[in-house]
Amino acid sequence: DFLPFQPTVDWNRTWYTDKPDLTECFQNTVLVWFPCVYLWLLAPFYALKLYCHDCGCIRISTLCTAKMVSQPIESQYGQRSVQRSQNSDLNYLHGVKDASFLSKMLFWWFTGLVVKGYRTPLEAGDLWNLREEDTSDKILSDLEEEWTTECAKLQEKTMVAAVALGTRLPDQAQILRKLQKEQSSGFCLLRTLARNLGPYFLTGTMCIIFHDFFMFAIPQVLSLLLGFMNEEDAPLWKGYFYATLMFLLSCLQSLFNHQYMYTCFTVGMRVKTAVMGLVYRKSLVINSASRRTCTVGEIVNLVSADTQKLMDFVVYFNAVWLAPIEIALCLFFLWQHLGPSALAGIATVILIFPLNGFIAKKRSKLQEVQMKFMDGRIKLMNEILNGIKILKFYAWEKAFLEQVLGYREKELKALKKSQILYSISIASFNSSTFLVCIAFAMFGVYVLIDDKNVLDAQKVFVSMALINILKTPLSQLPFRGNISVFFQWFLSPLFLCFYIFFSDGEGVLIDNGTFSWTKEGPPCLKRINVGVPQGSLVAVVGHVGSGKSSLLSAMLGETEKRSGSVSIKGSVAYVPQQAWIQNATVQDNVMFGREKQKTWYQRVLDACALLPDLEILPAGDCTEIGEKGLNLSGGQKQRVSLARAVYRKADVYLLDDPLSAVDAHVGQHIFDKVIGPKGVLRDKTRVLVTHGMSFLPQADLILVLVDGEITESGSYQELLSRHGAFADFIHTFASNDRKESVTETAAQRGRTSLGDTNSTNLQGMEPMSEIDEEQVPEDLGKLMEVDKARTGRVRLEMYMEYFKTIGMAFIIPIVFLYAFQQGASLAYNYWLSLWADEPIVNGTQVDTDMKLAVYGALGFAQGIAIFGTTVAISVGGIIASRHLHMDLLKNVLRSPMSFFETTPSGNLLNRFAKEIDAIDCMIPDGLKMMLGYLFKLMEVCIIVMLATPFAAVVILPLAILYAFVQSFYVATSCQLRRLESVSRSPIYTHFNETVQGASVIRAFGEQHRFIVQANKRVDFNQTSYFPRFVATRWLAVNLEFVGNGVVLAAAILSVMGKDTLSPGIVGLAVSHSLQVTGILSWIVRSWTDVENNIVSVERVKEYADTAKEGSSLPLAWPQTGTIEFQDYGLQYRKGLDWALKGITLKIQEREKVGIVGRTGAGKSSLALGIFRILEAAKGAIYIDGVNIAEIGLHDLRSRITIIPQDPVLFSGSLRMNLDPFDTYTDEEIWSSLELAHLKNFVSNLPDKLNYECSEGGENLSLGQRQLVCLARALLRKTKILVLDEATAAVDLETDTLIQSTIRQQFEDCTVLTIAHRLNTIMDYTRVIVMDKGHISEMDSPANLISNRGQFYRMCREAGLV
Repeated sequence: DFLPFQPTVDWNRTWYTDKPDLTECFQNTVLVWFPCVYLWLLAPFYALKLYCHDCGCIRISTLCTAKMVSQPIESQYGQRSVQRSQNSDLNYLHGVKDASFLSKMLFWWFTGLVVKGYRTPLEAGDLWNLREEDTSDKILSDLEEEWTTECAKLQEKTMVAAVALGTRLPDQAQILRKLQKEQSSGFCLLRTLARNLGPYFLTGTMCIIFHDFFMFAIPQVLSLLLGFMNEEDAPLWKGYFYATLMFLLSCLQSLFNHQYMYTCFTVGMRVKTAVMGLVYRKSLVINSASRRTCTVGEIVNLVSADTQKLMDFVVYFNAVWLAPIEIALCLFFLWQHLGPSALAGIATVILIFPLNGFIAKKRSKLQEVQMKFMDGRIKLMNEILNGIKILKFYAWEKAFLEQVLGYREKELKALKKSQILYSISIASFNSSTFLVCIAFAMFGVYVLIDDKNVLDAQKVFVSMALINILKTPLSQLPFRGNISVFFQWFLSPLFLCFYIFFSDGEGVLIDNGTFSWTKEGPPCLKRINVGVPQGSLVAVVGHVGSGKSSLLSAMLGETEKRSGSVSIKGSVAYVPQQAWIQNATVQDNVMFGREKQKTWYQRVLDACALLPDLEILPAGDCTEIGEKGLNLSGGQKQRVSLARAVYRKADVYLLDDPLSAVDAHVGQHIFDKVIGPKGVLRDKTRVLVTHGMSFLPQADLILVLVDGEITESGSYQELLSRHGAFADFIHTFASNDRKESVTETAAQRGRTSLGDTNSTNLQGMEPMSEIDEEQVPEDLGKLMEVDKARTGRVRLEMYMEYFKTIGMAFIIPIVFLYAFQQGASLAYNYWLSLWADEPIVNGTQVDTDMKLAVYGALGFAQGIAIFGTTVAISVGGIIASRHLHMDLLKNVLRSPMSFFETTPSGNLLNRFAKEIDAIDCMIPDGLKMMLGYLFKLMEVCIIVMLATPFAAVVILPLAILYAFVQSFYVATSCQLRRLESVSRSPIYTHFNETVQGASVIRAFGEQHRFIVQANKRVDFNQTSYFPRFVATRWLAVNLEFVGNGVVLAAAILSVMGKDTLSPGIVGLAVSHSLQVTGILSWIVRSWTDVENNIVSVERVKEYADTAKEGSSLPLAWPQTGTIEFQDYGLQYRKGLDWALKGITLKIQEREKVGIVGRTGAGKSSLALGIFRILEAAKGAIYIDGVNIAEIGLHDLRSRITIIPQDPVLFSGSLRMNLDPFDTYTDEEIWSSLELAHLKNFVSNLPDKLNYECSEGGENLSLGQRQLVCLARALLRKTKILVLDEATAAVDLETDTLIQSTIRQQFEDCTVLTIAHRLNTIMDYTRVIVMDKGHISEMDSPANLISNRGQFYRMCREAGLV
């Protein structure tokens, strides 16, 4: 049949005919061979895929074929049971894994989850596990490999350069510096990320290129369709052919676009995982110098707001090089239609560009400013949450509230300026106005340069379609300007390397070491020479601030080593001066990741005197401890910290004053049982920092530190015989301390009721009955409340709440402006179609000038309206976010202490960082987009129905389908957003905890375990993040098919009505219908953004229901300082035992009362009751005859003073820490510092009172911080002073001085002392002995001793009688 010379295509037969057909030759060759050629071309790629993904051969049976055909239909209705019946676990595999090609392209594999989410609210268990390539382990291990090779290459370069240079040392040093700079610039990290994730990202880039190809093909087909409308005798099949072709091209464009977005989001998610993992590793290896510059708040910001920006960067990255190409192509096609007039469009773009570049630059600067203030605010919030107890005691909430609001105002000011600039940018550049500008310039020049130039429908609407394409790349151009700024700003804190080295050597040896806290700072230790023989006990003594803790930090490698060498042999266990306790059970804290060895564990608990405490805790050692040990007393925290070290069985023990926070007899017990020559650590190397003189005779070596130098060293006897400063010190204070030292027999007698006298916040919990561990109810020891996700759609009240804060005065003009803006748009588009249909007289059109002027005026009016709407929404959003933030802040700061004990700080930080960020930016942006596109959609529907009223028949069912799909989606998407928010809080809490305990984690070598925990938390967060963005793609693909249905309807109906419709109105209808797909996907995206981010309003409002405060008081109250308890009772939480019961007692003015008792007796509870940290469960407390329950909390706490056990400082100047309200003069502050024995220390500081304290006051020693707290009390000088073990971390000499200061300065005040060293209260007027929540004895010390009761026994144990 095949004739060799017969043409394969005969156009008269195929195209120029009413009944098209293909030639026989074409049918017998091209059509037959096409499948074969297709297979041959793709076979190598398929073979490569099988090879790379380790797939075996695939047998295709009839059953398999049947499944392949039926699967898309099944999956669309969520019935995947046929495939999944083979393996019940498949549900928890990843949904993509077992999806077919078609299902992957159309995201049908996701339908099952959407249906499930529609039927019942989704829970974390319903989500798929992450694919292996998305897990932290895989991403970070790959990254680490790449990073190692990258660094090796860099070093190789350096070596080669160094060899080439030979011995020219300065040049070598320069090269080394260059190497370090390159490593730390962040581009090294970026290269590594690109190598790792690049190949997958490139597949997305291929998709966007195909998308662009189809996008540019559509206007060409539109041109052909409008040409067909102009031809009177053109066959109808051509019209239908063009209509169908446009529909197909639109569908393909949608498919490729969403595949690209899916790839980008997947890469973005992996980048986020990588960055979070790297930041976490960095926070584990961060040294104390960096800790001071990079605070927890900043780290939290880095992993919340900043990683989000990095993900956005991934999505927009291709726009950087694609935008210019797209613009060039648009202009090329415009040139084809309008000739040189297209240059007028280019000129317009070029003219507006500098303005936009300027705006982009200004905005990026403002964003930097905003981020700086946001960092400051989060950092301050973090400190407030860490020191909330002190804030409550001192009634400082107001001062700190004002500080936070100060940051917030500056942040919002920058945001407001940035948003106004953005509005100018949008009105001039990114919106329809700009397109009108371009069109106005092009059409104006086109009709004005020659009368014969006529604007017909084809020219007008094809040009408009091209100009519409131009909109996207032009709106992305400003982003290019921001990229370099973005890099500098984001990557600078991200220099991350993975390695930390611990030194290994003989014993503990420091040879001629000089150390400082920062590279530039003054040395904190000078000329240190220490050799600790293995198995010996070394005591380190010295005054407050002499460098004792710094010496241990130097041994751990936590300080900067200026000279000399440090070596430690074997494993290390470290007990810091301020105990670091994890938010976990007591048992987990002690075992710290090790296996449980029952007998050893019990032995450790007994040696560390923890067994009596465990009897008090509701679930024994399974009781959960709050963050930073909130619900344990100082002594208990210290003993848990010590037990952790002892359980470890390490070779070297570094103990930083672990006995300061415990009672004398408990201290002696711990020394004998743990640290001393007969203790469980007797064969280990122990370095003990201590203020307790009684332990020194048993030490093998004593080091005396003065101002960072070792002035004397030797055994106790050697030092005494030298008659130096140490010997004088011992003679002065030994008499004091010896009374306190505990005789062996007394310690044995006291064993039954051991514990430190400071009470605990758990003292009221029911005692443990003798039950086995297995029988402990699970929730008995639970404390922390996990962040819970709400279910169902966001309630209407949340929207109302948000709009109410903006106010109706804003909302009505906004809606009016939007309607006006879209009215103008409709008017100028309709005007264009009328212009295009204008009859041509003698080859020209009449009144072109007038038409052009009207067109320009309508465009200008729209521009003004757009500017108005964007500014109004931005300002409204800022008003709302200011109110919501202020309410949140006030509610949190006014919450009772119990709220902070049960709410993880991560939950609160999450609200202040991520949720407030969403309310600031995401909701207003989403609203702008959603309203803009909603009105645009209305305009398109009106235009299509104007042209072809019959289209209403198609548009209505499509609208119903749209609403149906949308409702499915929103229910699922909203719940996913909540799950993602909830799973984010634990990441913050864990980061926070890690940064604070980094030195302990490093000392114990537990980095790997913590990294694994962090990875688990990040992965858990990503399990709900992944379905979130797939949901958007699923919806967009399905909806864009609905939108493409509108294109098809408009085109086909236009073809059918060819005889009655003018080309102008057809061009208007079809070119507008082409926008529907884009509009629909944007509406959905913005609607989802708004709905998802309104969840933030819901979460911020969660803490609104907290107790508020009472009335105000006379200024001079209290005048006398009498305190009366009337049948007072206290519970820690409802359902727990009474912490205090039936307390009736009257304390007269100027009386000095000591409060003593065993652990759990209720001593601290009295103090908590006076300050109303806990509210009375029954009875009342009267101060100067006023019932304190009726007074405002702020008034009460600002009129009485406490010196707490945990000295907390906030970052800021020393002056701010002493007097945040600025109520005292400098002279008063200096005199209080003098009385607190800090004047010499402060006057030697570089900035004196303006000396910057770092976060938590870490650049002062613990003893110095306690003295600062004493100075605070001396400044306030109120009529009532409560001392809660205020001098635990102070050496004896300073303690004696402080006690005398308190006696003199507070002579005419009422003083309540929760006693620690009994000898300090022996001269008090009265002593109250607490026992199990009630007063067992009360009288003067002398009478109590003569009565021979409980107090007498305590004194005898302490060697005082």
